[in-house]
Amino acid sequence: MNLRKHLRESPQAHTSALNDILFILLLFFLIISTLANPNVVKLSIPKAQSDTKAKQTVVVSIDSKQHFFVGTTLVSPDSLQGDINRVVKKSQDAEPTVVINADKQATADNIVAVMRATHFLHLRTVLAVDKQGNK
Repeated sequence: MNLRKHLRESPQAHTSALNDILFILLLFFLIISTLANPNVVKLSIPKAQSDTKAKQTVVVSIDSKQHFFVGTTLVSPDSLQGDINRVVKKSQDAEPTVVINADKQATADNIVAVMRATHFLHLRTVLAVDKQGNK
């Protein structure tokens, strides 16, 4: 005869601290994502009435001192085509797009040089502008 009472408690997981941890992680990732900016080259780009949305496979920047950057890497004008081609091949996009991010002080010759390099590689080219109006 078994006179013991069967007072077994069901196992429970205490998740009160889990909410705090998840909130802190969410806050951390939100702050980090706002600080991450892929365009580290500081430029003041021209303004236009409308803008073109395009997937940025390669960003070619021309600063006010007429230096070329593929992504964030400084390149010479002579190796521009090869550097763009290397980045495009790494990305393996079906429709690669080159975004030209030129400073207001960049000369038209340098912008056209980037366009020639992308035209030779048969890539779509987009000029980045600031959508602020008639300034």
